Amino acid sequence: MIDQTETDLELTESEMHLYSRQILLDEWDIEAQEKLKLANVLIVGCGGIGCTTAELLARAGVGKIALIDADSIEMSNLQRQIAYTEQDIGFYKAEILAKRLQQVNPNIHVESYVAKLDESNATDLIASQDLVLDGCDNFTTRYLVNQICTQLNVPLISASAIAFQGQLLMVEGDSACYECLFPKEQHINESFRCADSGVLATTPNVMASLQAHHALLFLGLGMTPLKQKLLLWDGLTMKQRILAFEKEIDCPNCQASHTANID
Repeated sequence: MIDQTETDLELTESEMHLYSRQILLDEWDIEAQEKLKLANVLIVGCGGIGCTTAELLARAGVGKIALIDADSIEMSNLQRQIAYTEQDIGFYKAEILAKRLQQVNPNIHVESYVAKLDESNATDLIASQDLVLDGCDNFTTRYLVNQICTQLNVPLISASAIAFQGQLLMVEGDSACYECLFPKEQHINESFRCADSGVLATTPNVMASLQAHHALLFLGLGMTPLKQKLLLWDGLTMKQRILAFEKEIDCPNCQASHTANID
């Protein structure tokens, strides 16, 4: 984590005005807002979920946001990825999103990485974070993020959206992990993506809003309402369910992380 001075912690007059509606909340105060200012967050994927999550956190005052995505913007992205316009087609998502966030809130620091998160960079990127937010669209990256976050004991909020449905869960501390709930051998089909299955424009943005909301509760208030729980949202029926799940004794990821921590 970054070493912060007392001056870094204090909110400026302009920040006090910008975040005044949050600070007015009975459950929120200046201390919670200062915690956001000191927070380091990594957003994996700058697509439908990542765009909205990133902008909401930037507006709320999360002090340092890192973005990673290797893709460039295509016409089909504009239907749901709210950070981009037709003029951005062909440019890298991470770079365009970073520029937008800095325009939205010049008080924060944004870093962008035009790369795929993989075994060569995942540990270095995740190790310095207070929270990782995963909104990627492939299982390979999702399982890797879960693995490294578990190994390094970095909290993870994972969100997904497809068609009219979305899912959200949190991995934190000694909780069950993503692989406990979704065993890797059962989710190796990378064809189950928006590009192949379709998605309504609103679905990823609903899940991103829920992901960003949970992130603010955690960073500002230390709350973990979805730790070891799975939120299921159905956009056709407008129903939402929260299901508790347990740590799998035979989970390869949890076993590997436990062994690494003992060593």
